[in-house]
Amino acid sequence: MNKTFLTTKLTPVIAIILCYILYVSGHFQMIIAALLLLIASAIEYKKDAFSSLGFQRKRLNVKSILIIAPLFGAAFFLFYYYVMVPSVTYLTGQPIDFSVFEPYKGNLPATLNLLVFIWLSAAFGEEIVFRGYLMRQFTKFFGSSKVSLVINILFFGFIFGWIHAYQGISGQIVAGITGILLAVIFHIRKNDLWFNIAVHGFIDTVALVFIYYGL
Repeated sequence: MNKTFLTTKLTPVIAIILCYILYVSGHFQMIIAALLLLIASAIEYKKDAFSSLGFQRKRLNVKSILIIAPLFGAAFFLFYYYVMVPSVTYLTGQPIDFSVFEPYKGNLPATLNLLVFIWLSAAFGEEIVFRGYLMRQFTKFFGSSKVSLVINILFFGFIFGWIHAYQGISGQIVAGITGILLAVIFHIRKNDLWFNIAVHGFIDTVALVFIYYGL
């Protein structure tokens, strides 16, 4: 067994299996998964570990991150809240379970703490895991043909929805659609992970404002 096989084939498989074991054991945290996959990237790509995930220095600019991404994130959330949620709820007959967020309604200190957490766990963590690592590893193993790309986007969209089981079936479907759309953005932006992180973070930031005001 040569060194190249160990680093390029075995390392990602082991890393993904470890994440799955953490998930089924009930000890899964997105931040921990992101750190684990960062280590796997470092083993495989060494000094190019961050660029391999889509952290492109040339794409990191003020206009993209602080103007376009916030506007896009806010528009995305409005589409999520006023189109996706009502449509999916109508089809399933079951409202999304947002009860986990009840303690944050009108609670400014808790909301600010949650804001920091969602940027670390959801914006950075989920984007590193799903778009930066899993999508790009899928492309490495199965190629970048149109069929492969469609399977890649749909499969990890399904997984993204699955991990949001605490929101009920409607929440899983909406989260799955959101994951698919974020994957499409990642592809269109040519694997620009900075932009995806910013968009994801601002989506959740607007959502948190709605939660705080009980909307």
